[in-house]
Amino acid sequence: MAPPERLSDEQIGEELASGSLLGWSVRDGKLHKDYAFSSFNEAFGFMARASMEIEKMNHHPEWRNVYNRLSVDLTTHDAGGITGNDVRLARALEQLR
Repeated sequence: MAPPERLSDEQIGEELASGSLLGWSVRDGKLHKDYAFSSFNEAFGFMARASMEIEKMNHHPEWRNVYNRLSVDLTTHDAGGITGNDVRLARALEQLR
């Protein structure tokens, strides 16, 4: 199966401007967002809920949790950049927030 098609810079810009990805940006060639929660438990709970969606999508983020903060980076390694899969996962994370 061929990897998903990489989005152009213009397509990524349109997705970021659409309003459904508030707070997301492109950093180092990846969709990026920093989340802040009220506590470690809230941050970890979000990650646990998100993991269910992530597994369904079979598209896994690069993320890092320190206490009440979570940094998320999304890219499709097989495509060498950001694809529709990354945008869909970012939207799913926003709906869980």
